[in-house]
Amino acid sequence: MTVSLEQLRRCHIGVDLGAARTRVFVKGAGLVVDEPSVAAVNTRTGALIAVGQFAEQMTGRTPAYIRVVRPVSGGTVVDIQMAQRMLRSLLGEKLRRTLRRKPRLRAAACTPHDADPLAQRATVETLVGLGARRVELVDTLIAAAVGCGLPVELAEATMIMVCGAATTQVAVLSLGSIVTAERIPVGGEAIDHAIVQHLRHQHELMLPSQSVRPLQLALSGNGLTPHGPESTEIHGRDVATGLARSVQVDTAAVRDAIHTPLTAVLDGIGKVLRDCPPDLVADLADRGIMMVGGSALLPGLDQMLRNATGMPVHIAERPDVCAVLGLGAMLEGKIQPLVLAPLTG
Repeated sequence: MTVSLEQLRRCHIGVDLGAARTRVFVKGAGLVVDEPSVAAVNTRTGALIAVGQFAEQMTGRTPAYIRVVRPVSGGTVVDIQMAQRMLRSLLGEKLRRTLRRKPRLRAAACTPHDADPLAQRATVETLVGLGARRVELVDTLIAAAVGCGLPVELAEATMIMVCGAATTQVAVLSLGSIVTAERIPVGGEAIDHAIVQHLRHQHELMLPSQSVRPLQLALSGNGLTPHGPESTEIHGRDVATGLARSVQVDTAAVRDAIHTPLTAVLDGIGKVLRDCPPDLVADLADRGIMMVGGSALLPGLDQMLRNATGMPVHIAERPDVCAVLGLGAMLEGKIQPLVLAPLTG
């Protein structure tokens, strides 16, 4: 962790700026914002038209003068000004007034593991622009582990896998710190893209960008496991004619297309285990891997990891909000600090 628990207890607000969704936790009020990280802007006037769910519904359906933007990419703020405007709108005037009454507003934010200084500074400047006098940064892996109830403070190994929209982060934790970790640039979006490309090349079908999630259509049932339905009907637009068309897609072929990006995730898990001390790996044989993040709900992904690693794989109770809830638990002082006092005598 990049900051002490004592410093986090002084914070009033916790923010998780994700590539897919933005979540805000306010001390004493709980989770107050859980919306897509999307904003719609009028390019003629520069006015902000919509944010969150409504802006996401506009994707691919707007006239030329309305632009739908995502100010956060891969857990990193790429457009500070737009991220500030989006957060202001998501928080609402009433909550912003309440926060402005704080004499020295402090904020905490989740950052991806090994985020470079430029990405960290972008996150800090985004929250400073909202009125925060001080911003503390917490590793997403630590926050997610706390949020899903893992005993990170014990001298035992716990392995967590944060499956995000743009990246997947894997780490082994012990004594409240990260022992080994790996950040893999493959997430839910890469898996969606693999399915879209498969349908385009094999069936000459273009899927709507936002109206349906390809995974839910192509992998209904048991998902990545072979016990799912043999074929699924998918609606889209014909590449050649531009007309609407429906095709029967072989789900086994879709599973094969998905396995290509997931191979990188398996390689990342293998690297983390190879870099881990043998005693901790022995603990993991019993404890297994805890999956959190929105993409952890990909049907059959947990079973694929079990088959590949031979370890138990568990999905957190609320995998999509574990990181921000863990951050909130630290803000409210529900986590006791680990004290390693020197021995006397």
